[in-house]
Amino acid sequence: MSEGLINFLTAWQNTMYILAPSAVALGIIILVVFKLLLGSKKELKSKYDFVSKFEYNFLFATHASIALGIFFICNTYKQETVLLSFIWFFIRIFISLCIGVLYGYIAQLMLKYYYPGVQAKKLHKYRYTPRTNPNNGNEMKLLSEEEEDVYLDEGMQAEEDVFSVDYDVWIDTETGDTKIEKYEGRLSALKCDRCGFQTLKLEKEEVIKDASTEQEGELIKHYKCSYCKRIKRKNVKLSMGKTESDYILTEQSQFVNLSNSKKVILIKVAIHSNEGEIKNYEFQNLNEAQKFLREFSFKKSIE
Repeated sequence: MSEGLINFLTAWQNTMYILAPSAVALGIIILVVFKLLLGSKKELKSKYDFVSKFEYNFLFATHASIALGIFFICNTYKQETVLLSFIWFFIRIFISLCIGVLYGYIAQLMLKYYYPGVQAKKLHKYRYTPRTNPNNGNEMKLLSEEEEDVYLDEGMQAEEDVFSVDYDVWIDTETGDTKIEKYEGRLSALKCDRCGFQTLKLEKEEVIKDASTEQEGELIKHYKCSYCKRIKRKNVKLSMGKTESDYILTEQSQFVNLSNSKKVILIKVAIHSNEGEIKNYEFQNLNEAQKFLREFSFKKSIE
């Protein structure tokens, strides 16, 4: 092997020794930054919002950095063999890439299937841990769906009725002080440009021109605000050759072994599409879950 190749391989080796711990250290720094930012949030609602919006991204970046570190460190293995034949340099890169990608793939599977359950428990704790009245330190009580309507205006109630927003009302039973917290709903709805509430829901779709393999199609989406009754229409292009499938819950969808609903503290519903997509929802009581299932449309849930 020529002296030039030997110098290149030596420089490569030294570079990998620097990049490997740097990548792993970067992953650790990202995780530490997330913990510090989370710890800086004083209120449980702020922690809830931060975890629900950013935790996945921080964890993904952490594992991506570690995967790079694994790739770099593997590129330092068997240097003496690589110096005997340059072909082993490419073989080592390929093996290192496979190992790094394997770690990344396993991490991605963990984030996709295991992480949602862990996050759900964390979010449940942040959301339902009793609040403290900042004025006197009294523990506050979370009102039920029926009780909280007294403290919500008509617009807020309309947002809850279409499942676009969910409000929690905490009350200090001694002083009557209330605290209202706003959470993302289980179904998405657009913000109405007239009343300002998230109550603009898709009512129907009207196909103007079918899509084919040669030209785009077009449909009109009809929206209606359930609060101020505003009507809105939106034209949407359909990709060539695109077909749509809807996912509908049948009347056979029901709960079993829940006759004594007073013993039920939490209901979880997992809805699976025939394309493998899974949507998870949580409810505080049986009536809320049943109402949700009666109105649920998988197609509208991804608008």
